[in-house]
Amino acid sequence: MNLTCIIVDDEPNAVNLLEVLIKQTTQWGLSAKCYNALEALAFLKTNKVDLIFLDINMPHLSGMELAALLPSQTKIVFTTAYSEYAAESYSFQTVDYLLKPVTLKRFLASVQKIELWFSRQVAVTAAPAAPGGGEYFFVKSGKVVRKILLEDILYFEGEKEYVRLVTGHEQILIYRRLKDIEDQLMPPFIRVHNSYIINSKLLVKIEDNHIFIADRRIAIGEKFKDGFMTLINKRKF
Repeated sequence: MNLTCIIVDDEPNAVNLLEVLIKQTTQWGLSAKCYNALEALAFLKTNKVDLIFLDINMPHLSGMELAALLPSQTKIVFTTAYSEYAAESYSFQTVDYLLKPVTLKRFLASVQKIELWFSRQVAVTAAPAAPGGGEYFFVKSGKVVRKILLEDILYFEGEKEYVRLVTGHEQILIYRRLKDIEDQLMPPFIRVHNSYIINSKLLVKIEDNHIFIADRRIAIGEKFKDGFMTLINKRKF
């Protein structure tokens, strides 16, 4: 897939690593390498790109502050050494969140996720939606492969080497790690606990540091709390 991207990071070693990974594993065009957010803003005034690899902790203007200034059609992959920003990052037009140091394995997974996201957008633009249709994927549970609509999923619950996928009418056990599934999901799905990813569209209420979704009460993990509540506060009157 031919995409255009830029790297925005004040750490030269991080920039160099991403440049190598992009050039060796994709057909994307790397349009620029910017070493601070102001440099990136100046570039983007006269140039359009599909994707930005964006560091969070930068002087003068942070990655989060820059993200708030970007047009919605410009998608973001945040790159940072700090996992506590993950939930908050998805209040922007975020496709993925890479923790430094970025490994080849994790970058390849991100490439898959990014290209899948852009291919879906092309498909949605090119074809009219079917009545009653929706985004879906297939899951393998035992010897059975099931088609699941994303809009039906309440939450994913991690159980060691398994993940329990829960909808309003059934539960499916999948032989995958929760982190692997998280890497393939995009908003409205959000990690709220070491053991839970929820569909934020379907949560009913938040009370006493717990999320209520359908008839389930799920604790909000401490390291996910700030980012999750930032998302909630953006929609709170």
